[in-house]
Parts: sequence; structure tokens; C-alpha cells
Amino acid sequence: MDARFTAEQDEIRRTLRELLLKRCGPEEARAAVRTPAGYDGGLWEALAGQLGLPGLALPEAYGGVGCSVTELALACEESGRALAPSPLLSTAVLAAPLILALGSASQRAGLLPRLASGELTAALAVPGAGLATALGLVGDNRGDWAGGGRAGGVQARRVEGVWRLYGQAAQVLDGHSAGLLVVAAHTGGFARSRTLLFLVREGAEGLVRARQTSLDETRPQARIELRDVEAELLGEDEPDDPDRPDKPDVPGALAAVGDTAAAVLATEAVGAADRALERTVEYVRQREQFGRAIGSFQAVKHRLADVYVAVQAARSAAYYAAWATAHGENVGGLALAQALEALRTASSEGIQLHGGIGFTWEHEAHLYFKRASGDELLFGPVHRLRGYAADAARLFDGGEVTV
Repeated sequence: MDARFTAEQDEIRRTLRELLLKRCGPEEARAAVRTPAGYDGGLWEALAGQLGLPGLALPEAYGGVGCSVTELALACEESGRALAPSPLLSTAVLAAPLILALGSASQRAGLLPRLASGELTAALAVPGAGLATALGLVGDNRGDWAGGGRAGGVQARRVEGVWRLYGQAAQVLDGHSAGLLVVAAHTGGFARSRTLLFLVREGAEGLVRARQTSLDETRPQARIELRDVEAELLGEDEPDDPDRPDKPDVPGALAAVGDTAAAVLATEAVGAADRALERTVEYVRQREQFGRAIGSFQAVKHRLADVYVAVQAARSAAYYAAWATAHGENVGGLALAQALEALRTASSEGIQLHGGIGFTWEHEAHLYFKRASGDELLFGPVHRLRGYAADAARLFDGGEVTV
């Protein structure tokens, strides 16, 4: 592994940081999350149209840039520093790779160029609060998390050759504003049970979407209700035969996307942690107590040194995970666990060391703490990320250790 960044990667980081400094400060971010979409449409047009972020990791044949996951992760590190609310994660990291992996030729040709340009946004909807499970981050995703034939999930059935969905999904990132939903649904009943992915377009009859109140407002979430909604199977629409040899491996595709998403999320969390630490260091250099800056006290230095070490260790893990996704190594979950822990530490220490102002609603410190907590609720928690990684590596069963 060559740890040095290329000139192109440095340019992506520099350009994006300059844009976000100008257009996504704390007040702009607060204003954006209060819009109906939950993000600044003008900023999204700049990120998509000028910088091409949604298409960074998509092939050039579909209107993308043709870069690797590493470039997308580095871009998300900069958006994480600013806590920039945008549909980049839901569109480019979760939905687009699934369409690329499982979609038919016509679906890829019709959807991916629009996703790459930012004209169309997308969201992944899974039943209940099972996003981390569906992505294979905290457990085996070949179970019945999509419904298993019981109430509470999303069910799919064919009626006169047309797929129809019913059920609901909560905590769908950008689900209230996305123009396209990729919905995981259970089909086949008990005897032929399996999970498939379906495409649901904005405005479909029977589709009800409502934005939910979330801990982290910079990650808008929605509840999706599907009331006998007509849907399109993601992939070739063949008869519902789970035994055919060319059946799509939906759990495998979700797990692959999950590992990539974990690496990207880890890098994003590192960016947020680095910014939280940076803001805290700036403050303790200015705030005086007993006639001297509080940053000169040894106890404060020790606390910040510990945070710095945690952030740098998480950065190394995140960068390696982003590189490793293209080389067949599944270490995204471990990197995400370390990055979320570093962000939680950096943000909580930031609140404490800012003193009284750090606890106020007007200060930005709480936004970073909410990002750490919100991401743990969606993609963790940390102990489950590590526990599943340990189980997958067979660390405690006396078997050969593999990653």
C-alpha cells in the first residue's frame, strides 16, 4: 500500500474544503437542515455539477469519473469536517453501488448517469431499524431482517406479472426527498423465502413518506410506508424462482456495499473528529483562567494529546479500509468502530473543555457529538461492529484467524 496521496486526490480535498468553507459554515448548515429537503439544493448542485462527487466512484461508461472508493472517502472526509448535510451518502455510497452491482443493463443505463450528475437522488430503504444488519456490519445479513413472512417488514408479491410492495421502513436516510427508493423486501413466503431489492419512483401511488425527527439533523431520516405500491425488481425480472442458477445474490451485494460504506463513513467520522479537535485546541489557546490560557495546563494538554492520538489512529484505519475495499479485504467495520469512537471522544472532550459555552445550543460543539451518537445508532454500536468483526475473523473459537 502506498500511503501517499496523488495530485488528483490532493486537488479533490483542497477544492472541496475551499467550497465548504465558503458555503457550509455552522449557520449555513443549521439553515439547510430546516429546509423541506434537509439540505441546501444550491450546494448540492455545486457538489454534483461542478465537482462531480456523486459520480466519483462510478464508471465513466455511466457518466461517472471512474475513480476508486478512496477518492469518494476523501471527499466525504471533507464533508464530515463541515457536517455538510447532503444526499451524497444515501445516493453515491448506498444506492448507486447496488444499482451498479445488481441492476439490468437498461436500469444501469437509465439511472446511473442521472445519479452521477446529481439530477436524481436515491435512498436505500430497509425494514425497521435494520440498516446495519442489512449491510452486514453487525451480523449475518442472510437472515429474515426484511420481514421473514411476518408483519413488520416489507413484503413483495407478484400480481398479474407486476411486483407490488406493502409494509414500512423507518430511519431511511434522505427517504423523504429522494427521487428513487431502493427497497429491500421479503418474498417467497416461508418455503421459498428470500430478500430482493426493488425500485420505487417518486410519486408512486400508495407511497407515503414522512420526515422523522432525528438526533442528528444533518442526517435527515424518513419513515416510508408502502401501501400496495407498484415496484420494479432491481435486476432482470425473471419468474420468482429462488432455485435458478443465475439468481441475484442480494445479501452478498448488500454486504459488499456495507463494507465500502463503512470505510467511507469511517473517513467522514475522522474528518468530523479532526475538526472538533481543531476547534477545541483553538479555544483552549484563547480562554484564560487564573491569568493564563487553559491550554497551558498540563491536565488539558494530556486530555487533548489522548484525543489527538485517537484521531490519528482512526485516520490510519479509515484510509487503509478505503484502500482495502478494492483489494478484497473486509475491514470497513473495524475502521468504522475506531472512527466513531474517536469522534465520540473528540466531541465529548470538546464540549467539556469549552466549558459553559460548549453546552449551549448556539455553539457547534453539540453538532459533532450528535453526529457521533447518530451514526452509532444507524451503523453500530461500536461494540457490535467489533464483536461481529471478531466473530468473522474467528478470534475466539481457536480457529485460523482470517480477515
